[in-house]
Amino acid sequence: MGGLMAGRVRLVDVAERAGVSMKTVSNVVNGYAHVQPKLRERVQAAIDELGYRPNLTARRLATGKTGMIALAMPEIDHPYFAEIASHLAAAAAAGGYRVIIEQTLNDPVAERAVLRDREAGLVDGVIFQPTRMATLEIAKLHDDLPLVLLGEVEAPVTTDHVMIDNVAAAGAGVRHLLALGRRRIAFLGLVHGDVTATNRQRLLGYQEALIEAGIRPDPTLVLTADGFSAQDAHAAVDAAVAAGLEFDAVLCRDDRFAAGAVTALRHAGLAVPEDIAVVGWDDTAITAYTAPTLTSIAPDKRALAERAFELLLERMRGHHGPGRHVVVDHTIAVRESAPAG
Repeated sequence: MGGLMAGRVRLVDVAERAGVSMKTVSNVVNGYAHVQPKLRERVQAAIDELGYRPNLTARRLATGKTGMIALAMPEIDHPYFAEIASHLAAAAAAGGYRVIIEQTLNDPVAERAVLRDREAGLVDGVIFQPTRMATLEIAKLHDDLPLVLLGEVEAPVTTDHVMIDNVAAAGAGVRHLLALGRRRIAFLGLVHGDVTATNRQRLLGYQEALIEAGIRPDPTLVLTADGFSAQDAHAAVDAAVAAGLEFDAVLCRDDRFAAGAVTALRHAGLAVPEDIAVVGWDDTAITAYTAPTLTSIAPDKRALAERAFELLLERMRGHHGPGRHVVVDHTIAVRESAPAG
């Protein structure tokens, strides 16, 4: 490292090592798009070699920007959110930004802090999946902070919003099971105390697809769990089987619930998919490691993260138009638990 200590490396040191001007280094550090790719690579190599770390306070004073964005989500250990975070980090890095991740745990106080307190002065923009905040409160609190919302919450008219169509996706899952000849399709499921809109939309899509097929929805087939874990799903399926509930398929709220359902059915002596077909949701890494492997509704998580970052970048660069509502695609990733008919 040429005798330089990582904590003392300056912008001029990077410029000298890369053989470019300080302005070019500054453009790379700040993510300006007009830098030639080969030049950007040379500067980034010098940054990595010297261990240069931008002084965020100095950068903000000089440019009004920190080069940081925040991603606020309910659970960082949920496979779906973990994969969204990974895709967003890659998109942000390509755009010259770093990501701070914050977990809100569906706590309204923590959600308000994302917009009102904790991120003030630290980040240039926020990508946020709220579960408890109302539309008007979001509109009041985010003020001029560039913001993009994820998920099923209703967005203010001034705020960008990226999501999948949960009603349509649930309907696609049900139609896949109907095509396999299944008619007693359970929905797993509701969760005691859940306040989010996600499952209400998925339940609606499930019910509408059954009605469309001429099947009257049976409320006893809507299973309720005590919590959000695979163990909770396992317990809910155990209880349904023990009560003698008859069903030949299960549409699950996420892949964790689907994994719990598969295990519970196996313990009950029921074969998947021969006796009961199972469809998960989110198409996370879990799907490859269950036995059998899981068919899963697959939102385009990469497109969701990349589109959210694109919208946020436009806001951070001064776009002030009305909120844009973007719906990304979904498919069904077909595997062993509910094979193609």
